Amino acid sequence: MRIGIVGGGQLGRMLAQAARPLGHQVTVLEPAEEVPAAGFADVIPAAYDDPAALLALARACDVVTCEFESVPASSLAAIEAAGVPVFPRPSAFATASDRLLEKSMFRALGLGTAPFADVVDDEGLERALGEIELPAVLKTRRNGYDGKGQAVVRSPDEARAAFAAVGRVPCLLEGFVHFRRELSIVAVRGRDGAVATYDVVENVHREGILHTTTAPATGLRPEVAAAAAHAAHAVLTHLEYVGVMALELFEEDGGVRVNEMAPRVHNSGHCTIESAVTSQFENHVRAIVGAPLGSTALRAPATMVNLVGGVPALDAMLALDDVHVHLYDKRPKPGRKVGHVTSLGRDLPALVALVEACRLR
Repeated sequence: MRIGIVGGGQLGRMLAQAARPLGHQVTVLEPAEEVPAAGFADVIPAAYDDPAALLALARACDVVTCEFESVPASSLAAIEAAGVPVFPRPSAFATASDRLLEKSMFRALGLGTAPFADVVDDEGLERALGEIELPAVLKTRRNGYDGKGQAVVRSPDEARAAFAAVGRVPCLLEGFVHFRRELSIVAVRGRDGAVATYDVVENVHREGILHTTTAPATGLRPEVAAAAAHAAHAVLTHLEYVGVMALELFEEDGGVRVNEMAPRVHNSGHCTIESAVTSQFENHVRAIVGAPLGSTALRAPATMVNLVGGVPALDAMLALDDVHVHLYDKRPKPGRKVGHVTSLGRDLPALVALVEACRLR
């Protein structure tokens, strides 16, 4: 079977790497000159909304998926109109790409969220400031990731300035959640409705970008793990989802609140390549082609460290015990994820020190 992927970045690269041993070929649609997936897939070099390119992708492939959530809805509709299934379903991308739709869905499913109010204009901002206690976070409803499109606001004047700075595009004003730590859960649903979840992991962010993931989250209470799995199952089922999805969560003393969903393979699941029986990438491939899901059981505890901005000396990383390096063939650049390293041990000071030494701001 030939799998099409809209997007040829590192997630497309790792999906293609997982697909090839299962006998599948991959074609990616990617407009950028730098295509990390190129070594493992054919490339259609065109914009994500190029009609001719979308038709070419549909004609070449048996099923299409995406590596990011901000794919134009019209692009997915064009692929489906050509008779090729798209997984996850386009409705999942439409929901995940709009924070208001996303948060409203969580509430409708009975899942806890941060308090929020919709902001579409200056009057809406003033109403939101009357509803949401400051400090809060102003977030654009669309196109926000790795800390982009959001600002902490501590006063009404800061909120007004932040709204002006993003061009007064539709936003949400979200109240702070006083959480113990950030968690996430990666889950997968097959075409037959079968659902499997990975262990809940703990995440640490630096400057809005994921820094480390620890799997499983240490000291996690069973009721918190159960609440996370319930939330993932509820969202997957509601959306009639097919493929891998991640939910980002805040742990509180009384349980969890859902922050956002990612309708794709997720950075906090990268450690599953080494730590789980079946990686998130292989399970996504299995799900979208209609194959049985693989076991999500943990083989060994793991910690993943993102390489942001630059890469430490390879020999120095490989000299550490049970360390696995993944480089994405991306040029070093401040704030850019250029790879990740997974350690199956818990003693990480040497690894973290190496990564921090090369971090470009």
